[in-house]
Amino acid sequence: MAKVKVHRTTPSLDMTPMVDLAFLLVTFFMLTTKFAAEEPVVVDMPSSIAEIKLPDTDIMTILISKEGKILFNMDGKYARERLIARMGEKYGIQFSPREIYSFSILPSFGIPIGQLKEYLAMPPEERKRIPHSGIPADSLNNELADWVVNARLSNPKVRIAIKGDAVSEFPAVQKVLKTLKEKKINRFNLITNLQAGPAQVEN
Repeated sequence: MAKVKVHRTTPSLDMTPMVDLAFLLVTFFMLTTKFAAEEPVVVDMPSSIAEIKLPDTDIMTILISKEGKILFNMDGKYARERLIARMGEKYGIQFSPREIYSFSILPSFGIPIGQLKEYLAMPPEERKRIPHSGIPADSLNNELADWVVNARLSNPKVRIAIKGDAVSEFPAVQKVLKTLKEKKINRFNLITNLQAGPAQVEN
């Protein structure tokens, strides 16, 4: 009896679902990635062996440059809008909706509140060329205290982090710590670079 010859076909693999999945993953990561904002001053942080990570949200950052200038930042677009509105009420400054929006997406800044309205009216490229003189934190004019208090009122869940340069002069750091102490704020984070801890010796 003659054998029936089975016709063999070359197997094929449909890659369309895999390509769709790859594009979905790329799109997801592009939409969810949070890029670090460019800071107006470079802060070279000291190193430590602490492994506690700073949370990604609800963070208020006080920066101290190596020249001793104090800068301020806070995440959350809507919280920042509430913050600038509160500061405007306190200092009698009327910010326009466009200026409020510019502040809500602004990176760290370090200028007195009296110059902020003019600063926000500038184009973003022009702002980068403006030197930051620092937020006043003296006993006679402590605007930093007002920023901290109103930031906490704008977002009660906010946590405070201090990011100081490794060669910052102590008086500038002392001003920040004194301001927080006067406002009964005793819990805050210090941002540092991770350094390898001492090697454990095996017995």
